[in-house]
Amino acid sequence: MAKPSISTRPVGEVLWVHATNMERLLALCDIGQRLKAMRPDLVILATWEADMGEVPGVEGCDFALGPLPADQSSEAKAFLNTWRPDLCLWAGGNLRRALLRQMREQQVPALLLDIRQEELPSRKLRWLPDQRHRMFSGFEAILTPSSAVRSQLLRGDLSGEKIQLTGPLRISTLPPGCNHDELAELQQNLGSRPLWLAAGLRLEELPLLLDAQRTALRTLHRLLLVIALDSPDCRARTRSLLRSRGLQCADWDAQEELNDYTQVLITDSENLGLWYRLAPITLMASSLQPQMPGQNPLDALALGSVVLHGPGTGHHQPIYAQLAQRGAAEQVKNAAELAQKVIHLSAPDMAAEMALAGWTAVTEGAEMTDQLIERAQDMLDLREEQNAAP
Repeated sequence: MAKPSISTRPVGEVLWVHATNMERLLALCDIGQRLKAMRPDLVILATWEADMGEVPGVEGCDFALGPLPADQSSEAKAFLNTWRPDLCLWAGGNLRRALLRQMREQQVPALLLDIRQEELPSRKLRWLPDQRHRMFSGFEAILTPSSAVRSQLLRGDLSGEKIQLTGPLRISTLPPGCNHDELAELQQNLGSRPLWLAAGLRLEELPLLLDAQRTALRTLHRLLLVIALDSPDCRARTRSLLRSRGLQCADWDAQEELNDYTQVLITDSENLGLWYRLAPITLMASSLQPQMPGQNPLDALALGSVVLHGPGTGHHQPIYAQLAQRGAAEQVKNAAELAQKVIHLSAPDMAAEMALAGWTAVTEGAEMTDQLIERAQDMLDLREEQNAAP
């Protein structure tokens, strides 16, 4: 993400997103990325709270300004005068009175999203009811997953139409496609053969992975491991390690024959849409060591694969925490645990409940995302019409 000079306002529409935690920032930037596919000139500007610490680069965001300036009228006015956003999506609390007042005065369209009861402005500040009303009145709508929030805001004279109960704000996914002829051919060739996938594998993770495969083969003699490498430069070293472990391998991208004796199939990460559809179990690699960045697991879940991962989840940690609470993903710490999980989940009935939990988590985020994208499109269209009017 670029960090521009504060004096720079990009050309085109500007969508300003503000998040109060990492999960919300990921979700908002995902929404921004989808909107950019429909509005090519749209620019996504992101801000967040100072207590979020260091924030890594997030796909879908063009400009990352970091924490907002102090909530002073002069600072807020300078920020809005510089960026002149066409729409603001504010997720969570920490609402700023001076900034919201300037937004009302400059008529910046805004939606308040995902706010929870503990994030509502504290009554300990002894604000008068009309001050609280003005604070929320600048938002065209308040979308909250909390019925308690809705009830409390309705007591403050906000209209029922303005306050809407929605699902929680979650990052969602548009899973990758695949070649359906290849899919059908592989389904026929593999038949009932057990299969698992290691997606985005790094070379330093390979020894642990191969130990797990060798252990699992003692129970599941026909088990096939598909390794989608993080980097194609690792191919030669991967083949060398496989030979040293006595495992029969083939290279899918080199059109090498896959037969009943193949124990490991090597490919790259460009065809994950195909392998997610084929593999009932996916290890989201780049995670087997604590310092590794992990990967977003939602594509795999959306395509019916259950998800295993290591301790390294990076900024995807909030997603994995939610999935773990639902029983939709499990962490493994070593080769023995990984082999045990693969053996256990290779029985179709054992994986079914976990796959359903994963699908439920994905669809929950998708519903809110679709609703928000439609709403944002309408508001941006209206803003464009207003700006074009004589």
